[in-house]
Amino acid sequence: MQGRPQSQGRPDEQQLPLGQAAPPVEVRRSRRRRRSVTAFREGGTIVVSIPARFTRAEEREWVSLMTQRLADKERRRRPSDAVLLARATELSRTYLGGLARPSSVRWASNQNSRWGSCTPADGSIRISDRVKGTPSWVLDYVLLHELAHLLEAGHGPRFWALLEAYPRTERARGYLEGLAAARDLPVPEDEDTDDVDDVDEADGAGDGDDGTDEVQVGTDAR
Repeated sequence: MQGRPQSQGRPDEQQLPLGQAAPPVEVRRSRRRRRSVTAFREGGTIVVSIPARFTRAEEREWVSLMTQRLADKERRRRPSDAVLLARATELSRTYLGGLARPSSVRWASNQNSRWGSCTPADGSIRISDRVKGTPSWVLDYVLLHELAHLLEAGHGPRFWALLEAYPRTERARGYLEGLAAARDLPVPEDEDTDDVDDVDEADGAGDGDDGTDEVQVGTDAR
């Protein structure tokens, strides 16, 4: 039936981790919206935009569907440390012939002027939590950048040659440049550390990911 999503379980049930409260939801009806429903976050609130013609029952069903789809999309773009390590290992195998072997990959909250860093001596990689929520191909680039540094410390020709096989290197660098400019982030200074500082704002840096935490579905979707 047009105007109703395909049911998967109880229509009023949203799957949430144990102990996690559902975020507030604001429903916005639009007379100009005809055949689509959109969900996105606005601050701490989930906003679901629906056609004004929807009945209350249709509203409940679509709110349940769209909040779950939004949560699924956010979860895919904010992977755990274990998922980061598995992804980095796969990227190394695909683009670096498996030569880079990270011992650990984790999110870091203390990297305010860089997107990532690594310590070649022990193979550890840290990714700034500011990368969370970026498109998957941007995260892949940041991971690959750090993996390449496990093999080549500097940013010379040999380093960039390692990244030539990744098809979205330039696009990802442009995305990160724009993100840094939009957030007015500081340009990092050189530091005397045992880490390789890279993918910083000065450096520039499956898909179909548009870079937004928003989902949209046609009302006749089955």
